[in-house]
Amino acid sequence: MDKVKILVVEDEIIIADNICDALEELGYEVLEPAISYTEAIERIEKEKPDIAILDIQLSGKKTGIDIAKKIRESYHFPFIFLTSNADPLTLNQAKEVMPPAYLIKPFSKEELYTSIEIVLSNFSIIKKNEEDKADESHVIKNAFFIKNKGSFIKIYFDDILYLKSDHVYIELYLKNAQKFLVRRSLNDILTSLDANFVRIQRSFVVNLKHISEVKNAAIIINKKEIPIGKTYKEELMKLIRLI
Repeated sequence: MDKVKILVVEDEIIIADNICDALEELGYEVLEPAISYTEAIERIEKEKPDIAILDIQLSGKKTGIDIAKKIRESYHFPFIFLTSNADPLTLNQAKEVMPPAYLIKPFSKEELYTSIEIVLSNFSIIKKNEEDKADESHVIKNAFFIKNKGSFIKIYFDDILYLKSDHVYIELYLKNAQKFLVRRSLNDILTSLDANFVRIQRSFVVNLKHISEVKNAAIIINKKEIPIGKTYKEELMKLIRLI
């Protein structure tokens, strides 16, 4: 497993060397420290660190906060702020870039290690959640495709009136009077549908949106009477709004 690569941005050379020594003792891969905004960006571009430790106060016009803003905008990896100045103004400026962690000098090696590991862990969770959401956004959520005569046809859930089990096949009945045959079980196909579909009988799943009438032992969909099984009626009635 590759070591975590860390960039230290600190304009006081002795302090930077001490931090780098501590990081190496903790088992991290440490890059040559940067002392300014320009050096930091050059290191990031060239070395691609996994995390940066940024002193807020740097000599020159641009500070560690400016580096943090650039990381947020362009590079998307975690960072930790480091400072000996915890006054309200500095804290408020730092808050603007939402730092994952904030270390006040002087700090122990244990505090340094804990901060790095927590920040990396949280960043990994956030990144995974973002990736999962991105994947979900590309999934078609209101339709599925069924095989029909050598091709795949898109069926929108809203167009499905009901499904009927016929041995090893499922019959799909649509609003436009079309009917398709799919080789799947009702339980299996239910997992592909949304919450509007409910089983009302051993052999039938219906689309609640298309129910026009509910009788004592049946429902009506598109003038078709479909029986309600006794074991399914209670659950169905919970889903139907009665006034």
